[in-house]
Amino acid sequence: MEWGMKNRLSRLIQPDGKALFLPIDHGYFQGPTTKLEKPGETIKPIVQYADALMLTRGVLRNCIKANIEKPIILRVSGGSSVVGEDLANETIITSIEEIIRLNASAVSMSIFVGSKYENQTLKNLARLVDECEEYGIPVMAVTAVGRELEKRTARYLGLCCRIAAELGARVVKTYYCEKDFNKVVNGCPVPVVIAGGPKVGSQLEVFEFVYDGLQQGAIGVNLGRNIWQTQNPVAAIRAIRAIIHDNYTAQEANELFNKLIAEKD
Repeated sequence: MEWGMKNRLSRLIQPDGKALFLPIDHGYFQGPTTKLEKPGETIKPIVQYADALMLTRGVLRNCIKANIEKPIILRVSGGSSVVGEDLANETIITSIEEIIRLNASAVSMSIFVGSKYENQTLKNLARLVDECEEYGIPVMAVTAVGRELEKRTARYLGLCCRIAAELGARVVKTYYCEKDFNKVVNGCPVPVVIAGGPKVGSQLEVFEFVYDGLQQGAIGVNLGRNIWQTQNPVAAIRAIRAIIHDNYTAQEANELFNKLIAEKD
C-alpha cells in the first residue's frame, strides 16, 4: 500500500483501529431531510466528536468552512430520488478531478446487489476503484437496500460486503443484523462500519446495536439520523464515541447519555 493511501486511511481509522463517521449526505436522494435543512448548522455542535464527515460536493462547497480539520468522505454516487422509479438506478456523479480538487480523504458510493441495477452499480464501483487507486484515495462501498429493508439478513449483507471487497473497496459500510452479524464481518477482508438506517425508538437501542456490532468485529459506525435527528445530538454522539473509542458498554453509554442531558439542563 502506497504512502498516500496509508495516510488517508490513517486519518479515517484512528490509532485504536476504530472509527466514527458522521454522514450528512441524505439530501442527495431525500432532499431537505428533517434536521438537515441547514447542514452546516446541524453539524456545528457535533462534528468535533466525529472522526470523519461524509457528504456531497454541493454541501461541502456551500455549507462547510474550508478550515474544517476533519477528513472528508465524499459521496460520489447518485442520480435517483425518493420520488423516482428505483433508488438503485445510480451512477457516478463526481469526477476524479473534482475529488482531488475538493481534497477528499476518501469517497463513498452505493451498490445495490440483487436489484435490477446490480450490474450497473457494481461496474460503477469497479471503475471508481480503478480511478481512485491511481491517486491513493480509498473507496468506501455502501451496501444499500433501497426501500427493501427486509433484505438486511446476514446472508444477504455478507454477500454484498464480500463482493464490494472483491471489487476493491477499502472499507465497507453495511447494516447491522441481530443474527450472525459476525459472519458478515468475518467474510469481508476489509474493515466494516455499521450504517444506522432509519431513526429507532430509543437511544439505548442505538447503543446496543453499536456495542454488539463492535463485539462482532465491526470497526465503528457511519451514523447520521440516529445522532442529528435526536433531541440531544451532542449527548448521543458522545455516548456512541465512548462505545467506539473508550470501550463503554451499551448501558454505560446510556448512563453517560443521561448524565450529559442532565448537565445541560
